[in-house]
Amino acid sequence: MRTILSCCVCLLLASHTAAAAPAAAQETDGFVPLFDGESIDGWVKRGGKATYKVEDGEIVGTSVLNTDNTFLCTPRNYGDFELKVELKVDSKLNSGIQIRSLCRDEAYNETAAWPNGKEWSGRIPGGRVHGYQVEIDPSDRSWSGGIYDEARRGWLYNLAGDEHKEARAAFKPNEWNEYRIRCEGDHIQTWINGTPVADLHDDHTAEGFIALQVHGIGGDKDKEGTQVRWRNLMIKEL
Repeated sequence: MRTILSCCVCLLLASHTAAAAPAAAQETDGFVPLFDGESIDGWVKRGGKATYKVEDGEIVGTSVLNTDNTFLCTPRNYGDFELKVELKVDSKLNSGIQIRSLCRDEAYNETAAWPNGKEWSGRIPGGRVHGYQVEIDPSDRSWSGGIYDEARRGWLYNLAGDEHKEARAAFKPNEWNEYRIRCEGDHIQTWINGTPVADLHDDHTAEGFIALQVHGIGGDKDKEGTQVRWRNLMIKEL
C-alpha cells in the first residue's frame, strides 16, 4: 500500500510539473538579453559626459556636473518589440529609457504632429539624441512610465490628473522597479511593476535605437555622483 501511495504522489507531482511548464516557457519565450550582464562593449555613448560601467551584473550610470543629457545606445535599431528591464535610481536624479530614437551628424529641420493633430516643427541639432523616452521620475511629481519626446515635441503622455493616480503610485522610490515597454506599429504601451501606465498612439518614428539616459544635473553639486542602475534587460522582437 505504501508503495502504491508513493507512486501516486510521484505521478501527481510529475503531472503538476508538466502542466506548469508551458506557462513558465511562455513567460520567457522569444526574449533574449539586450545586455549580457558583463560588458557594454558595442554600445555607443552619445551626448554628455556622464559615465557608464558594469558592476555586479548591472549597468550603472553616474551623473557629472555641467554636462548635457547622456545616453548609452544600442548598436542597432529596433522597430516593433517588447522590452523588460529592472531599474533603480537615486531619488535626486531624473532618467529615462529611449526607444525608437535617432541621432544624426548634421542638424536638420523636422515637422511632426502632436497626438491631438496639431503640427509641431523644430530644428534638431547635430549629434543630439532625440525620440521617444519612457520617463524615470522619482520626484514627487511621479510621472514615471510617461512618454516624453526627447529634443522634439516634449510630453506626449504625461500622468497629470486623477485618472492616472494608480499609475503614479506604481513606481517605488529607492527600490528596484520592473519596466515593461511594448511598441507595435503606432502603439506604445508601458507598465511599471505590472501596473499599466502609458497607452499612446503615435506614428512619427517607426524604429530607432534603445538608450539608457543619465539626465544632466547642471551645476548642482548636491546631485553630483548620483546614479541610476539597470539590470535584466530582455527584449523580444515582434
